[in-house]
Amino acid sequence: MEKIRKGDEIVVISGKDKGKRGTVLRRVDDERVLVEGVNRAKKHVKPNPVKGVAGGIVDKDMPIHISNVALFNPATKKAGRVGIKALEDGRKVRVFKSNGELVNA
Repeated sequence: MEKIRKGDEIVVISGKDKGKRGTVLRRVDDERVLVEGVNRAKKHVKPNPVKGVAGGIVDKDMPIHISNVALFNPATKKAGRVGIKALEDGRKVRVFKSNGELVNA
C-alpha cells in the first residue's frame, strides 16, 4: 500500500522548496511524485504549429523524490508521518503516527 497517493496534500520537508504545500498530481514511479507548484523548472519549448504550441520559455513542474515530502496533517497543521493499520474487517487504512487519526483521502 502506498503511503502517498494522487490527490494527497503534502508538505515539502527538504530541498529548495522546503515548507511549500501542494497537491500530488500523479505518481511518476515508485520513488517520485509530481506536486502542483513544487520543484518548478524553466523549459525551452519549440513552437509546433500542428499541435498549436506557441513555443518560448515555460514553467514546468518536475518530479520530486518521495523522501522529500510528507503528508499534511490537518489536525496538527504540520507534516506527519504515515503508517498502515489493519481494521477489524480486514481493510488496510493509512493513519498518522502522531495522533493515530485516519488519513482522509
